[in-house]
Amino acid sequence: MVQAFARIVAAALLALGLGVGGWLVGRSLVAMRTSDRTVEVRGLAERDVRADLAIWPLRFVVTGNELATAEAEIRAAERRIRTFLVEGGLPADSVSVQGFDVQDAFAQIYRSGPVDFRFVVTETLLARSDDVERVAALHQRSGELAAAGVALTQDSAPAYVFTRLNDVKPEMIAEATRAAREAAQQFGADAATRIGGIRRGSQGLFQILPRDEVPGLPPERQIDKRVRVVTTIVFDLVE
Repeated sequence: MVQAFARIVAAALLALGLGVGGWLVGRSLVAMRTSDRTVEVRGLAERDVRADLAIWPLRFVVTGNELATAEAEIRAAERRIRTFLVEGGLPADSVSVQGFDVQDAFAQIYRSGPVDFRFVVTETLLARSDDVERVAALHQRSGELAAAGVALTQDSAPAYVFTRLNDVKPEMIAEATRAAREAAQQFGADAATRIGGIRRGSQGLFQILPRDEVPGLPPERQIDKRVRVVTTIVFDLVE
C-alpha cells in the first residue's frame, strides 16, 4: 500500500513538473517571437540618365603581299580617320592609337593551302570624348570613311558610359528607403500593427541598364541609361 501510494505521488510530481516545464517553454517561445516582431521589405529606386562619356574604337584592316605597301596604306587610312574626326569637332588629342598588329601568313606554322595575301595589318584608333552627342553624330556619318577608301570593321561602334553614379547615389538610396518604409506601412495597415524603427538594412548593387530594351542592340551602345538600386530593410513591428 505504501509503495503504491509513493508511486502515485511520484507520477503526480513528474506530471506537474512536465506541465510547468512545458508552460515555461511555451512562455519563452511567445516572448522570443514577440521580441523579434519584424517585417522585411524591399525598396526600389530608378532614375533615367544620359551617358556622359563616349568611347569609340575604330578598327580598320589593310592586306597586301608587300609589307611596306600595306603599312603605307594603313598610315594613309589612319590620317583619313583622324581628319574625319577632327573636322567633325573632336579634339586631335582625344584620338589615340589603341592597337597595331601585323600578321604574316607565311610565318604561320600550321598554314595549309594557298593564301590570298601574305600580310594583314590591323590598327585600332580610340576616340574618347565627353561630347556624346557629337560622337553619336559622327558615328552616323561613318559611311563617309568608306567612301574615302577606309573600311571599318563591324565592331567599330561607340560605347556610351555613365560615369556620374556617385552624384545620384545619395538621393536614390533615400528614395529606395522611403519606398521600403511605404511598403512596410502598407503591411502594417493590413496586419493591424504599427511600424517602428529600422532594425537592420542592406543596400544592393547599383545597376546601370539601358533605358530601353532593344533586341540586338548591346546595352553599352545606348546613350540613354537607367540606374537602379534595391534596398532590403527590416522594420520593427510595434504592438
